[in-house]
Amino acid sequence: MEELKYNVVFSGRRSVSIIISPDIGVTVRAPYRTSLKTIDKFIQEKSEWIRKHLVDHSGLTRINKGKKYTEGEIHLFGGKEYKLILTKSEKQFVRKFDEIIEVGVRSIDDSEIIRVLLEKWYRQQAFEILRHKVEVNCNKYRDYDFDPLAISVKPLKSRWGSCSSKGKITLNAELIKLDEKFAEYVIIHELCHLKFHNHGRDFYILLEELVPDYKSIRKELRHFITK
Repeated sequence: MEELKYNVVFSGRRSVSIIISPDIGVTVRAPYRTSLKTIDKFIQEKSEWIRKHLVDHSGLTRINKGKKYTEGEIHLFGGKEYKLILTKSEKQFVRKFDEIIEVGVRSIDDSEIIRVLLEKWYRQQAFEILRHKVEVNCNKYRDYDFDPLAISVKPLKSRWGSCSSKGKITLNAELIKLDEKFAEYVIIHELCHLKFHNHGRDFYILLEELVPDYKSIRKELRHFITK
């Protein structure tokens, strides 16, 4: 079996812990003066758990990783792949048609400007489309009297959505890049939190009533990360 590789970070903490990251790999955080022999023994004892999580991470899809914003690059929208086409233009623009996302810019070699334009366009699309989906679902399930205080759409680092105790729903703008079934699931998930502000039994009964296959959708969604 292949030897486990890991990095060690010493600090003033009191115990040894393991952090597994999709990009960095295995990191061991340990108190100062902890011997490498002790750390290695700890790793061996946790090896089965570590290998399982490494396999899980290997199956993740990083929807934004390695983007260079150059001609011909593939970008996602609604779960479909679109080829990035760059056009010299005095007037900046972004438009989507057929299987193409076209960006008009003065210099097609300025990847930073292209990135900024494209991200702004994605946020605008997400704001309009996801907010509309919330309104559609509130109307669809009007018998449940879902009435969010406010709806916010913005890039989030580690969550697809949230619902505050006051009823403000926040959606991750990156959902616009995935199949719409994921946005539908996240929206209904957060709407259910308007009734139950936890993940207790009643919450899941309501969620399953509205999204009978939520478990399989949730499992699929966990394979996507935005980093």
